[in-house]
Amino acid sequence: MARTADFLIIGGGIAGASAGFELSRHGSVIILERENQPGYHTTGRSAALYVASYGNATIRAITKASKPFFLDPPEGFTTAPILAPRGALMAATEDQVDALKGLYEATSAIDPSIRLVDQDELLRLCPVLNPERMVMGQYEPENMDIDVHALLTGYLAGMRNRGGEVVSDAEVMSLTHTHDSWTVSTRAGEFSAPVVVNAAGAWADEVAGLAGANPIGLVPKRRTAFTFDGPADVDLAQLPAVISADESWYFKPEAGRLLGSPADETPSPPCDAQPEELDIAIAVDRIQTHTVMEIKRLESKWAGLRSFVADKSTVAGFAPEAPGFFWVAGQGGYGIQTSEGMGRITASLATGNGIPDDIAALGVTERDLAPDRDGLVPG
Repeated sequence: MARTADFLIIGGGIAGASAGFELSRHGSVIILERENQPGYHTTGRSAALYVASYGNATIRAITKASKPFFLDPPEGFTTAPILAPRGALMAATEDQVDALKGLYEATSAIDPSIRLVDQDELLRLCPVLNPERMVMGQYEPENMDIDVHALLTGYLAGMRNRGGEVVSDAEVMSLTHTHDSWTVSTRAGEFSAPVVVNAAGAWADEVAGLAGANPIGLVPKRRTAFTFDGPADVDLAQLPAVISADESWYFKPEAGRLLGSPADETPSPPCDAQPEELDIAIAVDRIQTHTVMEIKRLESKWAGLRSFVADKSTVAGFAPEAPGFFWVAGQGGYGIQTSEGMGRITASLATGNGIPDDIAALGVTERDLAPDRDGLVPG
């Protein structure tokens, strides 16, 4: 006999966990996770940055709406701060200066603390940059590191404290809808609920297919990362995150080392993503070219999938053609920093209450996120 709940959430990454945290205020919740632990795929492989200027206007609004919670979470949510000061520096070569100035015009309107810096200040903020290459920067002092583990753990613990549950090793095999209820058959048994939340990350379109819902044109894209030792004479902990103005490489401090990436976006089928040696070699070359650092060996390397739809906004809402089937997918590279706002949006829309007032006040509408919005699926 199927186990029942008010809400079944497929996927235990940051999207499913934040949705579960908020939905558990409204009823019973079960998260179905295909792996043996939540957050195994994209969430656990994030670069863990809060960047206020990241993404389009919709993403930036939800990011902004999430920040108060991150700075002041509920008592008992976590024992560690979710956000820690870091700062971010967009660094430009001579031929990238015009593009950097254009970025500044767009982003300084969102965050007045953002400022352009000349080469002298650029090198003061990040002395490992190559002065023969890098000539100007945009400094974003309000950008922060995110403790992803503390955030994910807090969401799940909060949900469990309200009676919610995570079932691991529960890969979904089929979904059927009868008499206003969904039955989800998994490797861990059968579950039923009137509302199913599709938070399956890179697998979200596949899950939708099982439910008879239209796809949203989700494209998982591989992002590669690695860690390496920085120069011994530089206090790495004080460096900002450094991102090239053309977003072709970045590095940031990470647990006493530096984390680097080619900022790749290689289309991939849903999978347990692994790093490609060519992508790592490209990143190492770019970082060495634009800094004075020599990367002699890698301490670790990995890859994750960041899933996008055509307009690069996230998707949240009921599928019109599949009653009770709710999407929360397509977070791209913004899933961690938008998670609190997206959790509240999911719970509010799934219970028929519209976009939360504070997020609506920032200009976000249901149509902006709807799974059947115009232009979502190319062609």
